Amino acid sequence: MLRLAGRPLHIIARYMPKGLYPRALVIVIAPVVLLQSVIAYVFMERHWQTVTQRLSSAVSADIAAMIDVYESYPQDADASVLARIAATRLGMDLDIIPDTDLPPPGPRPFFSLLDTALSAELAQQVARPFWLDTVGRSSLIEIRIKLGKNVMRILTRRNSAYASNSHIFLIWMIGTSLILLTIAVLFLRNQIRPILKLADAAEAFGKGRDAEFRPRGAREVRRAGNAFIEMKRRVERAVGERTTMLNGVSHDLRTILTRFKLSLALLERSSEIEALEKDVDEMSRMLEDYLAFARGDAGEAPVETDIRALMEEMKSDAERQGHQTELTVVGDPLVVIRPDAFRRLMTNLVSNAARFGDRIAIRATHDARYLIVMVDDDGPGIAPEQREDVFRPFFRLDEARNVDSGGTGLGLAIARDIARAHGGDIILSDSPLGGLRATVRLPV
Repeated sequence: MLRLAGRPLHIIARYMPKGLYPRALVIVIAPVVLLQSVIAYVFMERHWQTVTQRLSSAVSADIAAMIDVYESYPQDADASVLARIAATRLGMDLDIIPDTDLPPPGPRPFFSLLDTALSAELAQQVARPFWLDTVGRSSLIEIRIKLGKNVMRILTRRNSAYASNSHIFLIWMIGTSLILLTIAVLFLRNQIRPILKLADAAEAFGKGRDAEFRPRGAREVRRAGNAFIEMKRRVERAVGERTTMLNGVSHDLRTILTRFKLSLALLERSSEIEALEKDVDEMSRMLEDYLAFARGDAGEAPVETDIRALMEEMKSDAERQGHQTELTVVGDPLVVIRPDAFRRLMTNLVSNAARFGDRIAIRATHDARYLIVMVDDDGPGIAPEQREDVFRPFFRLDEARNVDSGGTGLGLAIARDIARAHGGDIILSDSPLGGLRATVRLPV
């Protein structure tokens, strides 16, 4: 039963707007529209229709009475006295048209409460052939009754048989509703704007950008904004402390490695000394890679960068190494990124492709929401079950490889760390060239 009851709600939720502002508008507008619809229906059903029916009944009774008087007093052959009584007492223009028939029936209005109610009352109270025109004249109603060879023609005011001023109530109701809804929409927009500002600030912070934000709006929104600012400060403070600590560690380690190099330089040259120098150089390179990975290039500010020029540099470097390289850039080449960090990301991906493949294809697509860069190669690729493992620091596919040929195992880890610092990610998949495809997706 609960599942059956929840199905209509699921269908309604599918077509509901997804944004907070349009949903809030629906919450405000829907009850007002529903309430006004119920009030209008009740008014039409209980007041307007009832009053119109009673007025039409009174007009029909007056007409029936005048017909009885006309037939009961034949001495008033031209109905002059009857016409005077109808004009002075009933507010009707009455005359007798001798030796004529009723006009052919005209087209009935598509929707006319007066035509329906008055026709029903005339048929019931007069019980004679009649012709009715409720639309030919704006303020008058023309009624013709067949009386033997003659026709009685009656002109009466529309408001005598029809509640003509009822539309004022509907106009007043709709007008006040529109005014109140306009005021509600303006206030609602002012309440939603601080939430949108908070969302924009959080999104910019997630992309590694610094956006100005001051808490405004309702107390709850201000509380959420202050919590975001405090969280942002804590994250920046933690990153700053980590960077400071790493700078100190790197300085101490570089000092020790420099002493090693000086000590080795003062010793006599031999194969053992050369091996030790290679180890020291490798330790220096690993140290720099590790510090770059731990630091994450968080201090660089995002700026508008021409990715086409950056990709051209990647292509030229790969071609100088003897690799056939293709480059395609689709969309606006100007993107707001951290240029040095993004260059390091692309350098790591293109270097991996060049290390294991001969052909490289780079494709960058910039649309309204994302910057997507795909790097394809024709190398051996990576097994699907190992594609997440290669992003772990110091992980190598072939543990038996030496450090000189296999690297430090930090290239992809640094690349993903830079991508996530931009609010995006890197995904590995099969390449159309037969090797590996690395897809970088960054929000813009």
